[in-house]
This record gives sequence, structure tokens and C-alpha cells, in this order.
Amino acid sequence: MNFLFYTILVLHIVACLFLIAVVLLQQGKGQDLASAFGGGGTQTAFGPRGSANVLSRATTILAGLFMVSSLGLSLVRPRQGSILDSVAAPVASPSPAASASPTLPGATTPAVTAPSPAAPASPSPSPSPSPQK
Repeated sequence: MNFLFYTILVLHIVACLFLIAVVLLQQGKGQDLASAFGGGGTQTAFGPRGSANVLSRATTILAGLFMVSSLGLSLVRPRQGSILDSVAAPVASPSPAASASPTLPGATTPAVTAPSPAAPASPSPSPSPSPQK
């Protein structure tokens, strides 16, 4: 499995480098500055229109190889933990605002005791001290 992973990885890197080179070799739709002054016919390495066919076909093949190798790498990668698995989770400290925040549905809430009844709003009649003479 390890050999297959590194074989696909090398194939992926080679496809990436060739794809970059082929895309950079292609001529844009606007050609270049030399074609504006009549120098467009001097590039005949692949023929007058042959380079467009060869380079566009190579781009298509290399793009397909890149996608297939990307999928292959994701399928045969070694099963190992992520770097985030080794990081300890932070311990959350309760904040004053947390007690006033609404709870999620289904979450258990701590039991809240009701406050003791307060004294009645109107004072109850109490015996008044008798005036001393």
C-alpha cells in the first residue's frame, strides 16, 4: 500500500509539472504583440495551427491524469491521525454571560431553586407602643 501511494504521488507531481508547462506554452486568444506587427507567421514549430491541437490535447490528457491521481491519492493515503488529534482540547471556563444564555433543545438544565417568598408589600399591623405618660 505504501509503494502504491508513492507511485501515485510521483505520477501526480509529474502530471502537475507537465500541466503547468503545457498551459504556459499555449498561446492566448489575443496572440501576442508580435502578431500585431505582422510577425505572427514566424512560429512554425508545430505548423501554422498544429500547436493548438497538440497542446490542447495534451492539456486535456494531463488534466484528466491530474484529477485521477488526486482521487487515487485520497483513496490510498496512509491512515494516520491529523495534527489536530495531538492538540489538547481547551477547557472552557464558565463565564457570567453563559448562565444567561439560552440552552439548546434537549440539553439538561440544572435545577433552579425558587427564591423564598418576600415580605408582603404592605406592612402587617403590628402593635404600636403605647405612649407612656
